[in-house]
Amino acid sequence: MKNRFLLIILLMTSLHAKQIEISIKDQKLYLIDAGTLIKEYDISSSKYGEGSENGSFKTPLGKHKVKKMIGGEEPYGMRFIGRVPSNIYPIYKEEKIFVSDDVVQSRIIWLTGLEEGINKGPGIDSYKRYIYIHGTPEEWLLGEKASKGCIRMSNSDVIELYNQLEGTEIVQIYK
Repeated sequence: MKNRFLLIILLMTSLHAKQIEISIKDQKLYLIDAGTLIKEYDISSSKYGEGSENGSFKTPLGKHKVKKMIGGEEPYGMRFIGRVPSNIYPIYKEEKIFVSDDVVQSRIIWLTGLEEGINKGPGIDSYKRYIYIHGTPEEWLLGEKASKGCIRMSNSDVIELYNQLEGTEIVQIYK
């Protein structure tokens, strides 16, 4: 009886859990709650393409989940170095300024792979590769491939997304 009750609770929870779908082709992130599209965001995936190999700078495909969320109390535009808040960094929305560093800004939504041999395990592990959803100063590049593996969003969008998550959502990245 207890096991049946736990199974029912688990099924009900999964039906109402938020999910994130990321389309590489469309350069979009979709927030879905209980099967209903809540919001669509412009993103930038890797300019090096898709893949999971360590050191490839590619965006990993497949099923992930949110492992850690960092920066919830930090101000808009905060730059993170090694996941530690550093300083407010300029944001370029209209100005076409390239930034030499791969700046992680405003919020970090750190992903872990769920598929052994695809995005989890030796040499291909998304979590160990530090694959995030995060803000970028190069907002003018959103909608095209521009990152070094992570999923970039505008700073206001990543803050909005972060505030809607509970921290264990499933993230599906597909071509």
